[in-house]
Amino acid sequence: MTSSTLVRPADPTLRSAVRLAAGFAAIQLLLQFGLTLWTSHLGYSYFRDEFYYIACGRHLAWGFVDHGPIVAVQARLGELLFGDSVFAIRIFAALAGAATVWLTGLLAWAMGGRRAAQALAMLAVLTAPHYIGVASILSMNVFEPVFWMVCALALLMLLRGGPARLWWIVFGVSAGVGLLNKPSMAFFLFAVGVGLLCTSARRVFGSRWAAVGVGLLLLIALPNVLWQVHNHWPTLEFLENGRRQGKNVVLDPLHFFLAQFAMLGPFSVLVWMPGLVALLRAKSIREGRWLGLAYVVFYAIMNALHAKDYYLAGVYPALFAAGGIAWERRYAFSKSVLSERAIGFPVLESLLLAANLLILPMASPVLRPADWLRYTAALHLRAPADETAASGPLPQFFADRFGWQQLAQTVVTAYRALPAEDKRQVCLVMTNYGEAGALDLLGRQMEPGLPPAVGTQNSYWMWGTHGCSWKVVIFVTENTPEQEAMAWDSVTLLRRLDDPYSMPFEHKYVYLLRGRKPGMPVVWADWKDYI
Repeated sequence: MTSSTLVRPADPTLRSAVRLAAGFAAIQLLLQFGLTLWTSHLGYSYFRDEFYYIACGRHLAWGFVDHGPIVAVQARLGELLFGDSVFAIRIFAALAGAATVWLTGLLAWAMGGRRAAQALAMLAVLTAPHYIGVASILSMNVFEPVFWMVCALALLMLLRGGPARLWWIVFGVSAGVGLLNKPSMAFFLFAVGVGLLCTSARRVFGSRWAAVGVGLLLLIALPNVLWQVHNHWPTLEFLENGRRQGKNVVLDPLHFFLAQFAMLGPFSVLVWMPGLVALLRAKSIREGRWLGLAYVVFYAIMNALHAKDYYLAGVYPALFAAGGIAWERRYAFSKSVLSERAIGFPVLESLLLAANLLILPMASPVLRPADWLRYTAALHLRAPADETAASGPLPQFFADRFGWQQLAQTVVTAYRALPAEDKRQVCLVMTNYGEAGALDLLGRQMEPGLPPAVGTQNSYWMWGTHGCSWKVVIFVTENTPEQEAMAWDSVTLLRRLDDPYSMPFEHKYVYLLRGRKPGMPVVWADWKDYI
């Protein structure tokens, strides 16, 4: 008696899709590497938040006041593997941007799209201003679409009949790590759950592995929840302070909708909007209605919460993937589609490239500041603001890369001029995490013996005063000399920071303070600034 084993051949369309996606991902990666090198050559330094994330990476924990632990791990691994240069700390961000493009191609394949659909979807993501900008800096935002789209891909594979154990585990791990990356993952998961339960796709919950996947995501996210409980829910306090103080720009429903066009590029709507319609109609994409409903639910939640416009960015790769299929099905008998050409819609794809190239300077600082100002004035381009803080000549996304060298050099020069006894006890006090992080990175590059910065904002406040005696202090603040003289016996103004391209609120005073007055004790709890 003989026996035989049936071996299912690998899907040739998957191999083709993976190769095509890898090619587009490589283009994205090279693009980001080139942009980082070019913008550094033009004089753009570290972004404010990058200093903070590097500092968090040196204080690894299961949580931080204003973000999850994944970005700190990303920063620490980047620093250990590649160094702390501007280029080095952005390598993981560039890889995540490439992964987003790659996943877009696989999503298009999983929904039934062929090469033309996959290429159109990936080109739309690759050229979208938001994805170019977010992949150009160290942040948690660049990984958001990666975790979200892995979850979407896992569910699509389950609906295609893929092995439940594998794909529910993939879903659980991606969702759990996504929760550690950014809390917005919870809203996305809720929207996906609603979309699944309201359609026939609910059958994916019929497997016992669904419970394993959900349990896995909860288990992975649990340490952060325990950290929040142990530290009295600092993230909720941070969010409430931001709401109460009006930190973020609040968009009305119309402007929130219009902001999606600015974020993704003016002609990208020709891809993602047909994609949304195709998902909701569930004709050309039969197993996609749940994903279209998930977008609608998520959009409604973010609009109701007055979220920042880019909070929806993580879900758009799926809509671009569906949009590629919509175009492919509409022109199914065209020569380029029938012949399996990657460039199936040359007119639309040329339009996307040309339009988004024209507005590339709004996403990445590819021009010197003076040239950028002339260019945007000539084209009447205006960068939308996410926060209410007044900006200078440059939008905050660019302005937050200026002024740090001047700050670090001023503090280091003052420190070097101190007597040896004062150097041993001096405290370097900064009033926001950007200043503290810049001093900890750039200042210590200039002067390795520089003491750690004492910061009053967010996680820096949690890290404490490092034993500060408050006898000798170098203080960066917007307080006037008269205000500081009320609390200190000796007030020496060292400099007023004045980089013309930095944010206006960074035009602060740098003081050397001595002798805290007896009636003005420092109560560290009063210095807490969660905002």
